[in-house]
Amino acid sequence: MNVQNAEFVISAAKRADFPHDHLPQVVFAGRSNVGKSSVINCLLGRKNFARVGNSPGKTTHINYFRIDNQMYLVDLPGYGYAKVSQTERARWGRLIEQWFQDSSLMTLGIQVVDARHKPTADDCTMVDCFKMTGKPFIVVANKLDKLKKSEIEPNLLRIRETLQLDDSVKVIPFSAEKRTNRGELLSLVTGEVLP
Repeated sequence: MNVQNAEFVISAAKRADFPHDHLPQVVFAGRSNVGKSSVINCLLGRKNFARVGNSPGKTTHINYFRIDNQMYLVDLPGYGYAKVSQTERARWGRLIEQWFQDSSLMTLGIQVVDARHKPTADDCTMVDCFKMTGKPFIVVANKLDKLKKSEIEPNLLRIRETLQLDDSVKVIPFSAEKRTNRGELLSLVTGEVLP
């Protein structure tokens, strides 16, 4: 699969917009400032494909990117950003909920968390959504380059414990900035979606 052959398809604002063409869908979730777009760009080997904003909360719909006509990367709106109105936040919540209610959509989930910090209550809620689907998901601990070597293992353990992950869920230490473990994540993603 040529992951650089990526095209933006749709910014879904309502349930009717979700593609149902049976291509595998790999969905990305994470807090507004966790570097979700940077992880997607790193994975695709593209600079500014998924919009990277200086101000968090740029993704306001569910963005679909078709990769080599073989799968979608699905970018959910970031959550937990304070400068967004209550109404807008509630709209995002409903949209994400509708997406998860359709069990035919998700092939693989990717929860992006900040390697430096304990996951938030919102991160835990999101992971619960992934668990409820019964589909495989991966946790990507981004911003690894901001940690000292001695902090990596304890931080990964804290992430695993806070999110209450069993051994079947991989936690990948990752740096979109330095492309750390890009190959591992890419092979997990393509391995889940390709026969």
